Amino acid sequence: DAKGLLKTCIRGLDPVMFFEHKRLYKVPGEVPDGETLLPLGRADVKRAGADVTIVATGWMVHQALEAADRLIQDGVSTEVLDPRCLVPFDKAALFESVAKTHRVVIVEEAAKTGGFGAQIAAWLAEELFDELDAPIQRVASKDVPIPFSPPMEEFVIPNVGDVVAAVRRLC
Repeated sequence: DAKGLLKTCIRGLDPVMFFEHKRLYKVPGEVPDGETLLPLGRADVKRAGADVTIVATGWMVHQALEAADRLIQDGVSTEVLDPRCLVPFDKAALFESVAKTHRVVIVEEAAKTGGFGAQIAAWLAEELFDELDAPIQRVASKDVPIPFSPPMEEFVIPNVGDVVAAVRRLC
């Protein structure tokens, strides 16, 4: 996704902020050859599921996918939705996924207070409240500055166990 999104940003005429997570540099994966462009504002379902939707971006997508692997062993079918872009945001894909699963966990590395996950939760509460079978769950960093020390950073940011626990509260 990174190649296609970055090339689209470079070719666009509007100003763009392109954020890359430091942990994604070490993630192996295939990079398509040739001209690859991905439209901004189009989410990607990284894993289809029926019981709960996990919305995650950046490194948290990998945490969500690992959580989904653990949860399937318990019989919980998890859909992982990667918005890939915050502005414009693909609300149609979000609403379609949550309308299908009726449960949602929003996972972000930002602090819970003031994070973009709060906006996603607000859209769902305003537009899809009657479709929800359970309260919206949010998994986010603790409301403190992210420490420089790696062990302390691991204590502050969400992990797979946090995501699994949030899903289990719903299912």
